[in-house]
Amino acid sequence: MTRVTSFLALSFLMLSPVGAFAQTVAPKVFTGFIEPNKLYEGERVVVTPPEEIQKYIDLVKDGAKKNPEWYEEYSKNAKPGVPLPFHKNLNLTDEQYQEYLALWGKREFKVLEKVAVLLEQRRGKWSFRLSGTGAMISLLRYDEKEDVFRSTNGVMKRIEDIDAAAETILGEWKGVEWRFEEETPLGKTKENLALGKSADGKFGFLVYRLQDITANNTVLEDVSRVIRFPLN
Repeated sequence: MTRVTSFLALSFLMLSPVGAFAQTVAPKVFTGFIEPNKLYEGERVVVTPPEEIQKYIDLVKDGAKKNPEWYEEYSKNAKPGVPLPFHKNLNLTDEQYQEYLALWGKREFKVLEKVAVLLEQRRGKWSFRLSGTGAMISLLRYDEKEDVFRSTNGVMKRIEDIDAAAETILGEWKGVEWRFEEETPLGKTKENLALGKSADGKFGFLVYRLQDITANNTVLEDVSRVIRFPLN
């Protein structure tokens, strides 16, 4: 355990009520992804492909400007976090597209900060406690009876499980996900939380996203947190 994690562990212990770390069985939905009352030394990360990929992205952007209606329709049906399938309207030759895919395959995780991760039960509700900028996830409360997370925005309901392929932005991983979505005359709010682990079983993931957009498409808030923590 590093000095940073040791300090975070001490801080968590000081803030936790007596008996918080007693033997507890976590809800089944968390099983296999994270253990309760265990402090994980995690990291807030972003995924970055090699810089050389930018020239291909710029070519695609140029193509989108030339044919905006087609591009909007084509990208609408694309899988999130996955390169668009090849099409001549992308403004890339077949060779350039293959070079783009090769560079995408070399993407890496870049660590932004160390984040302590803890799953615990408090006052009958489960929550993740995180340090640093991951702390916003700590506001969410899991209701085991209803299989929902409750946030300040509303109720995040369970949606389809994650079964991400190797070419997706985080690589191959499986997990569970919850979402709150609301649309009013004033705008649209979407909040997601996902928990899972990499295909090789080495890392767990906590992925959080909050988007708040007005009726005229002005972005009021767009927050994204990807937390990775070792499972072994």
